[in-house]
Amino acid sequence: MSDSFTLVDGLALRDLQVLLGRAERVENGSVRLIAAGQVLAVYVAALYPIGLLDETPTVLGLRTFELAEPTEFDTVVPVRSLAERVTRKLDQGADDAEPVSLTLPLSVNTVTWTAISPPRGGWVTLDPTGAELLERTAKDGIEEVAAAVPTGTGEQIVHRVRSEVWGRPIEGLEHVPAGAAFAAVTLGFLSPEDPVSIHETGPWTRLTTRRGHVLVRRRAWTLAR
Repeated sequence: MSDSFTLVDGLALRDLQVLLGRAERVENGSVRLIAAGQVLAVYVAALYPIGLLDETPTVLGLRTFELAEPTEFDTVVPVRSLAERVTRKLDQGADDAEPVSLTLPLSVNTVTWTAISPPRGGWVTLDPTGAELLERTAKDGIEEVAAAVPTGTGEQIVHRVRSEVWGRPIEGLEHVPAGAAFAAVTLGFLSPEDPVSIHETGPWTRLTTRRGHVLVRRRAWTLAR
């Protein structure tokens, strides 16, 4: 397995920096990197259950980046460590028009959501939606969480409130939890002029825009439609 990767140019590195910065604000934990051929898939978590009885949906953000040369690896590293390496490389003067290489941080193996892999094929296309609905859902949810969780509230209570708010179905998209809207907005995947395509396979739903993908592993109660 390779211990480094090379993006096609410094602009791609800047895009990766933006994604990691947003991911740190959402869930400052780990990022899963999968390189296959000349494509790097970067998975970040917006929401995921903690423990067997937790009904929080698993909601992941995905961005893909073009690699300058074929590379193979599947690893999980701390978001902050990778973000620091990206920033350091940019500070050293990475050329926007030239390939740029990064060495991977040490991997971690204790993150439950990284053991879940969305399928690559078999997706069925559903009716699309618009960015406005997702933005409104995310805004309302963020305000509800903020109002329900006073400063200094314990981590368990915060997680329960977030699970309740973001686990609800979006109005008009009953198979998609509100957490998908939260991820799409906070990770910067929405654009007012672009539609959001929706795809489904088994327990998975995927929301796709030109800026990225949100992948949702739905809870059991949403499977019967």
